[in-house]
Amino acid sequence: MPASASSVVENAKQTSETVLSDASSAMKSAAENPIQAKNDFLHTPFMRAALPFINGGLAGMTATTVIQPVDMVKVRLQLAGEGVKTGPKPTPISVIREIVASGKIMDVYTGLSAGLLRQAVYTTARLGFFDTFMKRLTISAESKGSKIGFKERAGAGLAAGGLAAMLGNPADLALIRMQSDGLKPAAQRANYTSVVDALTRISKNEGVTRLWAGCYPTVVRAMALNFGQLAFFSEAKNQLKSTSLSSRTQTLTASAIAGFFASFFSLPFDFVKTRLQKQTRAPDGTLPYKGMFDCFKQVAKDEGLLRFYRGFGTYYVRIAPHAMVTLIVADYLGFITK
Repeated sequence: MPASASSVVENAKQTSETVLSDASSAMKSAAENPIQAKNDFLHTPFMRAALPFINGGLAGMTATTVIQPVDMVKVRLQLAGEGVKTGPKPTPISVIREIVASGKIMDVYTGLSAGLLRQAVYTTARLGFFDTFMKRLTISAESKGSKIGFKERAGAGLAAGGLAAMLGNPADLALIRMQSDGLKPAAQRANYTSVVDALTRISKNEGVTRLWAGCYPTVVRAMALNFGQLAFFSEAKNQLKSTSLSSRTQTLTASAIAGFFASFFSLPFDFVKTRLQKQTRAPDGTLPYKGMFDCFKQVAKDEGLLRFYRGFGTYYVRIAPHAMVTLIVADYLGFITK
């Protein structure tokens, strides 16, 4: 064998032995001190960048599992009496009673797979982006000898919500379709078996672009919700630091405040989003609403302005606990992985 080739082989052998030795040492060190190994892993540059997104997704999926039945009732309330000003006025109790009377109590969890997928995409992105934006804004402010204020928090919340909503719209649309399917006559129901089935069939029958139906109001709704939720949570928590409340109580109080403002600012857009995502084409190819502004106009004219806030109590019960669970879990995950 030529000297140069022999040298290459010898170097490769030494490199592989070094890698194996390092790996063996790392495994031995991890076995002897697992806590230190965990901390070393969590503080790698990749994990520091990824953790806000991972923690956000886990927090959102946990909250959705808890709140899904309330979300189901909220969607049914928004779709009742469509196009009729004096139509039916169901209550959360009457909706639940109707579901129970049908003998399908587990229908309250219809669309859970879509809800979890939405959180895996949407909440992962929005909390991850928000945390990333806030860290960069904080570093920028500190370099100038100042502190970030409500304006910066609001901007970070609006940007994070809008970007995340665009990514999560297909799962959101599948969720609305699955939850509204039971309102149709039995012969007209799609009977989706899962979120994958819903996404596949909608893409095949209506076109891939249909997965982004209602994207505009979804983005606006997400921006409004995140403005109310993340900006007010961050601001409230900052204001509560000077109080005698415990850290846990501060987080709970701040998340409750955030839940109210998130509900108030986002419900009209959530209402329109639901209507647009539920609609399907008539035999002549037309749709009931041409877009967000047309939906606002028609509902205001035919059903009245207060219709946009129908089910506010249910929506708040859905948004506030979801916000509280999400923010508390994300806060806790952030604490144990810091």
